[in-house]
Amino acid sequence: MLIDVSSPKHAATGAHRFNLAYIWAISATAALGGLLFGYDWVVIGGAKPFYEPYFHLTSEAQIGWANSCALLGCLIGSVLSGALSDRLGRKKLLIVAAFLFGASSLLTGWAHGFNAFVLWRIAGGVAIGIASNVSPTYIAEVAPAAWRGRLVTLNQLTIVVGILAAQIVNLLIAGHIADHATPEMIRASWQGQLGWRWMFTAVAVPSLVFFVCAFLVPESPRWLIKSGALDRARRILTRIGGESYAEQELSEVAEGLKRESSEQGSWGELLRPAVLGLVLIGIGLAVLQQWSGTNVIFNYAEDIYRGAGYDLSGVMMNIVITGAINLIFTLVATGLVDRIGRRTLMLWGSGGIAVLHVALGLAFFFGFKGPLVLALTLGVIAVYAMSLAPVTWVLLSEIFPNRIRGLAMSVAVSALWIACFAVTFTFPILNQGLGAAGTFWCYGVFCALGFLFILRRVPETKGKSLEDIERELAG
Repeated sequence: MLIDVSSPKHAATGAHRFNLAYIWAISATAALGGLLFGYDWVVIGGAKPFYEPYFHLTSEAQIGWANSCALLGCLIGSVLSGALSDRLGRKKLLIVAAFLFGASSLLTGWAHGFNAFVLWRIAGGVAIGIASNVSPTYIAEVAPAAWRGRLVTLNQLTIVVGILAAQIVNLLIAGHIADHATPEMIRASWQGQLGWRWMFTAVAVPSLVFFVCAFLVPESPRWLIKSGALDRARRILTRIGGESYAEQELSEVAEGLKRESSEQGSWGELLRPAVLGLVLIGIGLAVLQQWSGTNVIFNYAEDIYRGAGYDLSGVMMNIVITGAINLIFTLVATGLVDRIGRRTLMLWGSGGIAVLHVALGLAFFFGFKGPLVLALTLGVIAVYAMSLAPVTWVLLSEIFPNRIRGLAMSVAVSALWIACFAVTFTFPILNQGLGAAGTFWCYGVFCALGFLFILRRVPETKGKSLEDIERELAG
């Protein structure tokens, strides 16, 4: 297939001419899983002041379980998706995730009992776990090497858009909330009866779009090659980059598979020394992304900003501002990841967040409030959005061998969700025992250790094909 490079829809890289319109379209479809992931993950925070009075949640155990139960689903989804995506293909898992997002959002929003609410939140978490695994993997496997960083970062960009969308929807539906409102007053209000339901239900529309579009994208050509469907893979690769690109990719992937065992990838194979080292790097990156402490600012924004002297209306507005900053600097990362490189951005991010956490701890230690605390938290989010947040997903989608990529990605993403649960669960404990200053200093120390880990263990993968990366890391 010959592609006219004079068209803006196509671009030449090296000896190949890529159909960028097609590449971006199928990558954006897969990245819709990230948008729904971001929305479903954050919407609970805005609904929290309303569903708690509705369900008469009063104990810390009930409140904590309602807020974190979806993380159990995330872990289940990430574990299941590894084996299933390697067996059934990436496309089928995208369809399953889209269906679960839509169904769980409707059923969560219109649940009339607390147990049903928890059940459907867990189902939504399963969808998040699947999407967080399969969406970046799919994009990495269809993207040419020169474009892979920004295309996988597109998935993080849609996560951020989903987060901001949830924050704006929550703000619009919540309206003005009086600080003196009692649980009985909130329960009797429109927001307490119906408003919080629409916060969850709103995501059903993009879920339907994702569900329909997921049927239209092709299967991952690398998965098809691994499964022996060479003709289908050749057609997809030809549409992506022309006949010469298709033949080169077919040859490289086949060569990579020959170097490995002829048996299907298995969980036991992850314990082979060469593979285990890569899995441990993936786990380290996943844990660092969560234990950098940045997501605490999203999950406990009300506590942090109230401690900095803001009233409830100010807290809600600050949450939207954090979402906007997150989006702006994720856009910056999209332009940098294939220019500066993954490793450089990760080093800069972990070091920068460590410094800002020290400064934030000092602000709380000396009793500073208001704009200074807001500025420092926005600085943390900006650095995180340009580095650890998107680049972790890029590296996880690149560093594992083709034949066991789904399984290895599943292990790393499961570690991410376990770390997410741990940091979410322990923040109130650390905050009570060490104070806000000591808590942020702990996160700063962890980021400093992460800097050393990246410096010593994490390779640079910019501009290399997945097969080239596999050869280098295996060597």
